[in-house]
Amino acid sequence: MTEDDNGAARADFCRFLAAAHYEPDAAFAEEGLFESMARAAVRFDPALEAVARRLGEAFAADRPEDLLVDYTRLFLGPLGALARPYGSVWMTSEPGVMRDSTMDVLKLYEEGGFEIAEDFRELPDHIAAELEFLYLLLFRESHDQGSDAAGETGDPAALRKRLMDEHLGRWAGPFTEAVRAHAQCAFYRELAEMTARFVAMEARRAAGA
Repeated sequence: MTEDDNGAARADFCRFLAAAHYEPDAAFAEEGLFESMARAAVRFDPALEAVARRLGEAFAADRPEDLLVDYTRLFLGPLGALARPYGSVWMTSEPGVMRDSTMDVLKLYEEGGFEIAEDFRELPDHIAAELEFLYLLLFRESHDQGSDAAGETGDPAALRKRLMDEHLGRWAGPFTEAVRAHAQCAFYRELAEMTARFVAMEARRAAGA
C-alpha cells in the first residue's frame, strides 16, 4: 500500500468514526457503518478492524433504548454529563465550555476551509467536529498531491499537526477514559477504545511528520 492509499484509508475510517459519535440510530447498522469501518481499518491497522467488528456486534446486542439512555447520561446530561464531548472541558482546570480553546479550534477550521454546517447543533470542539476536520485534512493530503488545492486553504499536513498537538490529541485521552469508566453499554466502551487508539496513532504520526 502506498502512503496515499494509507492516508485515504485513514480518512475513510476517521469519517466513519466521527459518525459513530452522534446520537445512536438504527441507520448505523442499516447503512453498514461498522462494516465500512472494518474495511477501512484493515487497510492500515488490522487491530482496529477487530475493534470495529466488536463495535458492530455490541451495537446489535445492546437495546436501542439502552444505547440512547447511555448516550444521554454520558454526553448530554441532564444534571451533568459524565463524559462531555468537548475539548474545552478537558483542556482547562476551569469547568465549562466555549473557552479560548474552542475559539482556537474554530480559527483552525477556518484556515483549513472547514465550515460548520448550519444544522450542526453542537459546539465547534465537539469530538465529532474535530474528527470530521481530521478526516478532511487526511482526505486532502491523500488526494491533493501535486495540485495547488492545498495552498488555497493552508497545508493540510501542517494543520493536521496543529490539530493533534493543540486540540484533539491533547484531550481525546482523558475523554475516552471517562467514557470507558462510566459507560453502561458495551458499544460505548468499544467506541471509546477505538477512538483512543486511532487518535493516539494519528498523534504519533503528526509528531513524526
